[in-house]
Amino acid sequence: MKPIESIVLVVVILFSMPCFAQDVTITVVYNNVPYNNELTTAWGISCLIEGLDKTILFDTGGDGSILLGNLEKLKVDPTEIDLVILSHNHADHTDGLWGFLEKNSRITVYLPESFPGSFKNKSKFLCREIIPVHEPLNLCKHAWSTGELGDGSKEQSLMIDTPKGLVVITGCAHPGIVNIVKFAKDYLKKSVYLVLGGFHLMAYNENQVKQIIEDLRELGVKQVGPSHCTGERAIELFKEAWGKDFIELGCGAKIEVRF
Repeated sequence: MKPIESIVLVVVILFSMPCFAQDVTITVVYNNVPYNNELTTAWGISCLIEGLDKTILFDTGGDGSILLGNLEKLKVDPTEIDLVILSHNHADHTDGLWGFLEKNSRITVYLPESFPGSFKNKSKFLCREIIPVHEPLNLCKHAWSTGELGDGSKEQSLMIDTPKGLVVITGCAHPGIVNIVKFAKDYLKKSVYLVLGGFHLMAYNENQVKQIIEDLRELGVKQVGPSHCTGERAIELFKEAWGKDFIELGCGAKIEVRF
């Protein structure tokens, strides 16, 4: 091979390789589980995802004034957020939206297609665009919605592709945390590095939680950050099982996926 052909080949290979941000930062800006005492805790969850080509707010908690107050304390400007993703139609995940839209109406809101028409109609007049989601959807570079999963409370989760593996963020995991992880792994054909959010295990007994832990282990999940509706005892069991790979996910916690 001639020298010039070798150079061209190297350039082609480099440009065909996937391009990732240097790191992705996930900040819990609303949660009923405490972490940073300077922030206000309340029932619900919301996570800010930075480091992708779009800044994402995943869920909005249940109170717009608390959400905005916590964002201010974290020195986050609401107008710099590009997308809002709502996981499912429960007030502790959606009702913070209305206060947020008063500060940033030039935003796109992705919500499950199964949301009631009244919610969609109200949203569309207060933001730039709403996008109902049913099937899996690419949201921005390296980030996807799972689409609506489950038969009862339909819910979408967020999948982020990193060189370490997938980061899966859930609202309440009503379709089942194991089912969501299986879906993410199969759909994107990647290993799962980190799963975090609400796992909805408050009504589960210890044996049931331990079986879920075993299932997630078998799926190869490297790190976990259960919070919100997971339940105190269930969170303790996850911490025992993952040890140093357990992530504290209270209000104000910040997780950096570095590579």
